[in-house]
Amino acid sequence: MLLHEKLRSRRLLLASQSPRRRELMTACGLPYTLAPKYDCEEHYPAALPAREVPVFLSRLKSEAYPAPLAAGEILLTADTVVVLRDRVLGKPAGRDEALAMLRALSGHRHTVVSGVTLRTATRMHTFAVETDVWFRPLTDEEIVYYVDTFRPFDKAGAYGIQEWIGYAAIERIDGSFYNVMGLPVQRLYTELDKFTDLL
Repeated sequence: MLLHEKLRSRRLLLASQSPRRRELMTACGLPYTLAPKYDCEEHYPAALPAREVPVFLSRLKSEAYPAPLAAGEILLTADTVVVLRDRVLGKPAGRDEALAMLRALSGHRHTVVSGVTLRTATRMHTFAVETDVWFRPLTDEEIVYYVDTFRPFDKAGAYGIQEWIGYAAIERIDGSFYNVMGLPVQRLYTELDKFTDLL
């Protein structure tokens, strides 16, 4: 049975305000309901290894969901970070931080890591996906143009691969393109398929 058919008897709740995640879920053919917006203070232990941060945060978001899950409901939470030399680059606080992040990424390889958590009233499953991304060296003029034109303040690492910078500056990637957008949909599809079989 195809996954979208399995999900007809369930309610997949997407707990994300990201328009890119909603777009990817729809394009993948996964029927979902957008969960109500709720507060979750996104913090993590200072000693936590950088690559484990999005897994920790996806679980934190799942556990912070304020309503008990009903029978047949599956809550989906996710978090994506950019890791550069074991340093976590999340969403920039403003223009100056966005400029600084892109200057740091310029000419280097970094890793985009997404953590995804699936949870029902009785079961939880979390997984992570990594994608390596190579930026060519960028001029300061290019960095300023991108930040001022696209205002990437809601994006980890201060960039969106689907925007101008992805076409003009990214030399290559190793791994899932959609993971860099914020949701590793192929892996999500297979993990969700296995998860529903266990329910």
